[in-house]
Amino acid sequence: MDLTTTYLGLTLRSPLIPAASPLSEDIDNLKLMEDAGAAAIVLHSLFEEQLRSQRQEAYDLTHSSVTSANTAFRTGAEEYLNHIRRAKEHVNIPIIASLNGSSVGGWTNYARQIEQAGADALELNVYYVPTDMEVTGEQIEQTYINILRAVKASVSIPVAIKLSPYFTNMANMAKRLDDAGADALVLFNRFYQPDINLKTLAVEPNVLLSTPQAMRLPLRWIAILYGRINASLAATSGIHTGQDVVKLLMVGANVTMLCSVLLQHGILHLHAIERELEQWMTEHEYESLQQLQGTLSQKNSPDQSAFERAQYVRSLQTYKPEWARIYESSYYFG
Repeated sequence: MDLTTTYLGLTLRSPLIPAASPLSEDIDNLKLMEDAGAAAIVLHSLFEEQLRSQRQEAYDLTHSSVTSANTAFRTGAEEYLNHIRRAKEHVNIPIIASLNGSSVGGWTNYARQIEQAGADALELNVYYVPTDMEVTGEQIEQTYINILRAVKASVSIPVAIKLSPYFTNMANMAKRLDDAGADALVLFNRFYQPDINLKTLAVEPNVLLSTPQAMRLPLRWIAILYGRINASLAATSGIHTGQDVVKLLMVGANVTMLCSVLLQHGILHLHAIERELEQWMTEHEYESLQQLQGTLSQKNSPDQSAFERAQYVRSLQTYKPEWARIYESSYYFG
């Protein structure tokens, strides 16, 4: 069974890539991911807030009236660069670094350092929740373009950009990013919503792992974009089984990125997902991913409206709740 695929110009043994998560902070976990069949690894993110903190600490040390020769000055950025170097020493699969932020800022400088540390590619995770009522949608979109162009101008390694789905015209945004040089689009970022603790009456962060239902959104947009842009397409969010992987490959994904399922079931669950993928392909007489990829994209689908509004109308007309089906069954059989 030939599971090889290409992503970011890299030839990978399979479409299974652990997404950015706390799991990748440990070198032993990276080795376990490789042993379990990961084709590449996206490292946990270096956050823009960490870079700002580093600059402030550097300023404070430089302008302090009293400095100590024993001052321990280890920044998140320095640790991250060292982690990349160690990862490249211990595993043989591609290492994709991740920068998470929402403004151009100092990203270009750190992108260059990430490349020098040995990363094979870079994923820009633009995590942006606009709350300024004076900022227009056009300005928000241009921020994404500016970040991508600035980073692309400073590095030679491939650059992916991870997006949210909240654009007025996702297809147009994908085309603009493609034209600006994105080597891949990662669809989609999951924004974590806060919750209210009724005991403490405080706003608290609330991380909910994805469910398979979350896969439907990237599935639709990858199907629409396949064959219309040059950038690779990576699917993320809601991928839990080998059959989920099959569905996303069929609509045109180059790779599938796994996070919640590995947090729930452990890194070795990669084995089970790959076996399920191979089993499905064998049962349906596919010998390679190339035969599978894009076969049910909008471009190749016999019903191209299936990914658009017409399918919405059809879904509502044909939906029948479980209680109604039980009632009809009971009535029919007396």
